[in-house]
Amino acid sequence: MNDAPAIADPVTDALQLIGMPACACDGGGIVVASNAEFDALLARDPRGMAMVDLFARHMRGDGCAALEAALAGGDTAAWDSCVIAAAGRYVAVQVTVKPFPAALGRRGATILLHDIGAVQRDQQALRKALLEQRAILENAAVGIIFSKHDHVQECNMRAAEMFGYARHEMEGKPSLMLYPDVEQFDTMRERWMPVLHEGQSVTLETPMKRGDGALFWCRAHGRAVDPSDRQAGMVWIVEDISEQRAASEATRKILLEQKAILDNASVGILFTKNQHMLSCNPRIAAMFGYAPDEMIGMHAGAVFPSEQVYREFGAEAGPLLAHGRPFEKKEFRFQRKDGSLFWCRVRAKAVDQEQNDGGTIWILEDVTLSRQNQMESEALMNNASISILFTRERTITRHNRGFAEMFRYGSEEANGMSCEALYPSVAAYEALSAQAGPLLAAARPFQTEIELRRKDGSTFWAQLIAYVVNPDAPEQGTIWIAEDRTEHKAAEESLRQAADSVRRARDELEIRVLERTAELAGANTMLQGEIVERRQAEARVHHMAYHDSLTGLPNRALLTDRVERAVLNAQRTGRSLAVMFLDLDRFKTINDSLGHLTGDALLKEVAGRLCRAVRASDTVARLGGDEFVVLAPHIRDSEEAAQVAEKIIDALAPPFPLDGHTLHITPSIGICICPDDGQDVETLMRHADAAMYHAKAAGRNNYQFFTQKMNSAATFFELESSLRSALAQDQFELHFQPIIDIGSRRLHSLEVLLRWRRPGSGLVGPDKFIPILEENGLIVPVGEWVIRRACEQSMEWKRQGLQPVPLAVNLSPRQFMHRGLMPAIRRILDETGIDPALLEFEITETALMQHGEQTLDILGQINAMGIRLSIDDFGTGYSSLAYLKRFPVKKIKIDRAFIKDLEKSAEDRAIVAAIIALSDSLQLSVVAEGVETEGHYALLQQQGCQFAQGYLFSQPVPRANAGNLLERLDCVQSRVAITGV
Repeated sequence: MNDAPAIADPVTDALQLIGMPACACDGGGIVVASNAEFDALLARDPRGMAMVDLFARHMRGDGCAALEAALAGGDTAAWDSCVIAAAGRYVAVQVTVKPFPAALGRRGATILLHDIGAVQRDQQALRKALLEQRAILENAAVGIIFSKHDHVQECNMRAAEMFGYARHEMEGKPSLMLYPDVEQFDTMRERWMPVLHEGQSVTLETPMKRGDGALFWCRAHGRAVDPSDRQAGMVWIVEDISEQRAASEATRKILLEQKAILDNASVGILFTKNQHMLSCNPRIAAMFGYAPDEMIGMHAGAVFPSEQVYREFGAEAGPLLAHGRPFEKKEFRFQRKDGSLFWCRVRAKAVDQEQNDGGTIWILEDVTLSRQNQMESEALMNNASISILFTRERTITRHNRGFAEMFRYGSEEANGMSCEALYPSVAAYEALSAQAGPLLAAARPFQTEIELRRKDGSTFWAQLIAYVVNPDAPEQGTIWIAEDRTEHKAAEESLRQAADSVRRARDELEIRVLERTAELAGANTMLQGEIVERRQAEARVHHMAYHDSLTGLPNRALLTDRVERAVLNAQRTGRSLAVMFLDLDRFKTINDSLGHLTGDALLKEVAGRLCRAVRASDTVARLGGDEFVVLAPHIRDSEEAAQVAEKIIDALAPPFPLDGHTLHITPSIGICICPDDGQDVETLMRHADAAMYHAKAAGRNNYQFFTQKMNSAATFFELESSLRSALAQDQFELHFQPIIDIGSRRLHSLEVLLRWRRPGSGLVGPDKFIPILEENGLIVPVGEWVIRRACEQSMEWKRQGLQPVPLAVNLSPRQFMHRGLMPAIRRILDETGIDPALLEFEITETALMQHGEQTLDILGQINAMGIRLSIDDFGTGYSSLAYLKRFPVKKIKIDRAFIKDLEKSAEDRAIVAAIIALSDSLQLSVVAEGVETEGHYALLQQQGCQFAQGYLFSQPVPRANAGNLLERLDCVQSRVAITGV
């Protein structure tokens, strides 16, 4: 071992370069050096061990002899052996022993080991892979083809069957035989072979040719066997997809046919699943007022009038559809996108009636018009004085009230009864049937005069008319109309008897006959008179339907018709027309003070003067109350319309002497011109109405032409009208927003905001309606309501066990100066029982500065009652420090206008700092409104502001959620600011 380094040093470097397991032995056969591969093979360090000890015992004989010969300076030797690795593991190797060259000057040998176990394993793995490949090839459900140099090298049985050959008929043959023609084969090679040679796989669908010449569709997946060796060829996996292609084409055709049916169907068709719409046809989208894309994905409940109606509908339809049974409803009312309702006939069934998981198909037919026509027909039939009877197969199926009265049956008693019961005898009925049958079978009407029988057995003569319900299908039934001719027959009989009497006793009874004839002539005259009277009554009814009952002027219906006709004529001729909306100023005062009789008389006189003032071609109509409309067609320009309006004003200027009173009335007239201001009745009427309101606002007794700016005025009047009933209809509500202590970032107070939930418009912001309340004086009762509701809510929270919350109510300028303010406050305190110390009133800076000493007096009274005071929107008005220090206020609120740009405006930061400094000097606390960012919060904290409010902390919440807010937030030093505006 001592001389190991002397041998190992030159040898070691050589061992590291060999690249396979190798070691060196000295003359005594001891291992003196080895490379990393040798150590890894044996999994141990062999240096210092005898080489023969590394061989397996049963193979040491040959190894020892060869090793000794090499060490003795013999030739290179090689043999197969087995060495022992770590843990006793045997490794099969090929051993090569080479003696050291003489130049080395030392005895020894280099031993090389070649791991033949790995080669054996590789051979076994290869054999296994070939067997597996053969099994796959023989048993695969798809065709497998190996090709090289445009020839089939090998294929499996499935591929041969697919192409209609035996395997030996395909193998070795040109690949061209599998293609329909040379052109397609060449195209495939030019397009796809370069891709395959680059190592990429190819998938294509193409027609191929069988042995009998038949073509079929084939899906082929191909790749190179060895992309690095083009001589290795290609492997193709092929599938016959002819049936699949045929099925896909049939499916595509079915889908196209289905789409054509859906797109052109006259009924609405809708598919739903899990209560959502999957698809629909254009008809149903148009029916509901949507675009087809809008309906996809919508919840099915969106087309029902309400959630309750949707649930009831589902409870009725769901069980049937769940059990695979169809559902049908002859009439059901749905809701369009614009909120309007319409009637539909509904049919539905499950798409998959067995699995019931494929959704539902709904077929809807709009029956609104047919239902209306049916109702009108029912009304006409039930109110007609004649008898109307429906029969089918000699049986009564339906009749009107006139039939029941004429034949003296109950309302439903005759349904299902044989028609024979209406005739004096079976023979009479059969004779009638023989006459009427051929005509009715040919869809021709039948008419006769015949004797009929009532329920009580009495008979009467009637004029009978019959025709089939459906000329194309006479078997669907017949309509019979009967008119009682008893009186007419009696008159005829009397005439006949009189004529007989004249012939029998012309001489004796001539005078009596003449008298009788005169009597009958009178009866006939009376009958004619009744006919005339009936026609006059019908004319009166028609006149009443289209004319105002008080003035006789055209009503809204007739006016609408005339305006529509005038618009169409104007469009044809290119001329203009004017619509004038006229309202009588202060008519309500006259009507309320002198009574409705005097008011009606005044309206009649006004109507007369209007008719005399306008042109012959103009129409004067009354819409109701004191509202009149004048339609002036064929005008040249607005100047001509103005002349008509001036004539109307002049006509109404003279006084009206009525019932001992001399009345004066003036009109406010709004004018719009077609086509400039509108081209349909609704738009023209709305714009003329807006212009009329503008005339009232301009001082009354004048006319104004419509401009687009008047739309906002009309909106103002509309809001004002709605606000007058909002309080009585409980449409106002309170919302709450927290105010935070800046130092601790904990809840300090809640501000309560007034909101108006207007029907049809949702929640209306205070900036839209508070100015209107202030202008018309409604702010006083609404403000009182805010104080009362706030106090009641505070007491309710107290009863719920929540910490009492003081309230701060914002008083508007008009409310603050109202003489009833103090009595109202005392009354609310007494009725609600709230402690005055829990109240705080906020007054704007501008309101406080308007009335000087009077303001101080009011503030003093409020402060004396124990109610706190604060100044709202500080910084936006014109404060007097002389008054400010005299006001008994405890708090000021910085307007949000100074907070909005606080982070980027040095001027705003300076103003806020000055207000806070002023407040500190006056010992007032400060609240910053409109805090929306952390930057606002940090700057306000830095400047010493005590409190903050804004969206950074919370949006306003409804009253129903405010209790939860109080429970969730820490209510230390809680105060609630109730803002009425």
